[in-house]
Amino acid sequence: METEAEYPASLSIDYPESLDRLTTFFRLFAVIPIAIILAALSGGGNSRLSIGAMVFAPLVLMLLFRRKYPRWWFDWNVALTKFSYRVNAYVMLLTDQYPSTDEEQTVHIDIPYPDASQLNRWLPLVKWFLAIPHYIVLIFVIIAAVICVIIAWFAILFTGRYPRGLFDFVVGVSRWGLRVSAYAFLLTTDRYPPFSLE
Repeated sequence: METEAEYPASLSIDYPESLDRLTTFFRLFAVIPIAIILAALSGGGNSRLSIGAMVFAPLVLMLLFRRKYPRWWFDWNVALTKFSYRVNAYVMLLTDQYPSTDEEQTVHIDIPYPDASQLNRWLPLVKWFLAIPHYIVLIFVIIAAVICVIIAWFAILFTGRYPRGLFDFVVGVSRWGLRVSAYAFLLTTDRYPPFSLE
């Protein structure tokens, strides 16, 4: 089974030794301004059907007909992905640092720039379809992660700490989602993502 280091999209989040109880209590209100910015950049609730689609659809055509992945499209996709994962980490209580629009902070994502000549030119047409088993499993795993975040919210309010097991599980779910995104939507790899939280 592949590990995080072997798959060409990796995510790690620094474990916080302690978290602020007050900002944890008001987290859903504190995130509103940065969530509005993220929604504006990603086109609201249907990010894959709006601004994301403006880059995704031409990218599929570029890979299919020209076998090119323009660097600026890659940079845009990765920057938006990193920003959204910082916001998600803040919402999921994994960090107290307010999400930066451009700094890495405690959320570390690495997605290598692909050599488009090594990518299968026809695969971008069906990657979204091939990833359906991941979507199905991820629905249930994400529900479990939300339950873990709710439990962690209470734990942080009483102890000031995120239980390590819950933290690792929630980060693992995010890592899994990143790998599926890198495969099916960012189109940076042809390697099918593993069904793994590691």
